[in-house]
Amino acid sequence: DVVESEEHYKSRWRSIWVMYLTMFLGSVGFSIVIMSVWPYLQKIDPTADGSFLGWIIASYSIGQMVSSPLFGLWSNYRPRKEPLVISTAVSVAANCLYAYVHVPHSHNKYYMLTARALVGFGAGNAAVVRSYISGATSLKERTSAMANTSACQAVGFILGPVFQTCFTLIGEEGITWKLIDLQLNMYTAPVLFGALLGVINIILIFAIFREHRVDDMGRQCKSVNSEGEESDAQDTEGDVDHVAVVAINFLFFVILFVFAVFETIATPLTMDMYCWTRKEAVFYNGIILIVVGIESVIVFMVVKVLAKKTGERAMLHGGLLIVLVGFFILLPWGKKLPNIQWQEIKNNSIPRTTYNEMEMPFWSWQLPANHTAEPVGCPITQSWCLNTPIIYLAQYISSDILIGLGYPVCHVMSYTLYSKILGPKPQGTYMGWLTASGSGARILGPVFVSQVYTHLGPRWAFSLICGIVVASLLLLEIVYKRLIAFSVRYGRMQE
Repeated sequence: DVVESEEHYKSRWRSIWVMYLTMFLGSVGFSIVIMSVWPYLQKIDPTADGSFLGWIIASYSIGQMVSSPLFGLWSNYRPRKEPLVISTAVSVAANCLYAYVHVPHSHNKYYMLTARALVGFGAGNAAVVRSYISGATSLKERTSAMANTSACQAVGFILGPVFQTCFTLIGEEGITWKLIDLQLNMYTAPVLFGALLGVINIILIFAIFREHRVDDMGRQCKSVNSEGEESDAQDTEGDVDHVAVVAINFLFFVILFVFAVFETIATPLTMDMYCWTRKEAVFYNGIILIVVGIESVIVFMVVKVLAKKTGERAMLHGGLLIVLVGFFILLPWGKKLPNIQWQEIKNNSIPRTTYNEMEMPFWSWQLPANHTAEPVGCPITQSWCLNTPIIYLAQYISSDILIGLGYPVCHVMSYTLYSKILGPKPQGTYMGWLTASGSGARILGPVFVSQVYTHLGPRWAFSLICGIVVASLLLLEIVYKRLIAFSVRYGRMQE
């Protein structure tokens, strides 16, 4: 009995696919420079320390947290094409600014901070994307569509560093276009690539995106966002379970928090523990994340099938447990201490041990120190380097694999549950708040880990993360029975 023309159906899904791309590009804009921010910051402004790195990364999320409710409100009353185009244009301009942060003679770190904040401001269109997809899909389609949206966002977060890795082949010096004072190197090429993708996205929004709205049965409705039209009424009787809404917001905050910690800590941790240079840290971590990205794509393919058998709540619970194990593995153990980087010795890393590593089991191997002009090892300014055991490479890689498995499961299930809980209610405002909670997590995560890791070391940092994940698991147990679809809650359909 569902009445929808074939032309409308194709146009509707073409528009949804443009929204998938928009979500993916917003995530790539965040993660494409994650692995290289720290070495680039050290290169352009030696006055910047590890603590400022946290603020650089957090500035993206500050911008997104501010803009998400604004773009969401805008999309409630005007055609969504307007906030989508404006937000993407802001991101393109901000990426171009990032490519020129090396030009000023002073305060370069603040220009980088501004550029990343503006990229984040443009990424506030996530609330617009999700509210559109919610209104443009039937109840039967919505779970899959929201899962695909979350998958695109998560894949963007994971594959951004993969793009960065490809650009390391250009090198730190790269080439310079003197006419416009542009340096094309491993640090600027990724953001210029992101700007190009943004321009393509704007073109697709103008050329393909159309306003569409269907009811829960999939019947075509007029969209309030199309000028001169009024929306048809839907059966929205009943109140949203705000306890469930708040719980999902908190769980989503934790999920984004721990993944932000994971991405932020990768470069400094491996430089400290394995004596990697800046270029090596960016390249090797990118290779590791390529594998994690492939793993996550497989997870996205499997998770929909498993969710039909076990339910979204059980999948969320399992994903959080996997993330907990991943961070628990990162806790330092053993007696071997990291190589120390002495400030007055530029060509050496002083080994703390002298026994033959090849006689040790494979899980305790550590990469050899590099003998380059760049100081490598754990800085003596970090006092914990003198008494905290190293995190072996096998530990680090095992943790990457587990977090790469648990994070996409949690991300997809959170948004799927959230969309179901809200039901036919207008979701623009709610999606704005959920996006803001994720942004808040990405603000606090990098700041938290940069402060705690720098001053207290990995043992404290990862122990606190484990405690946060345990608390989220307890909350999930408490609200487990309330995390059900709106229509199920009011008896309109069976779970």
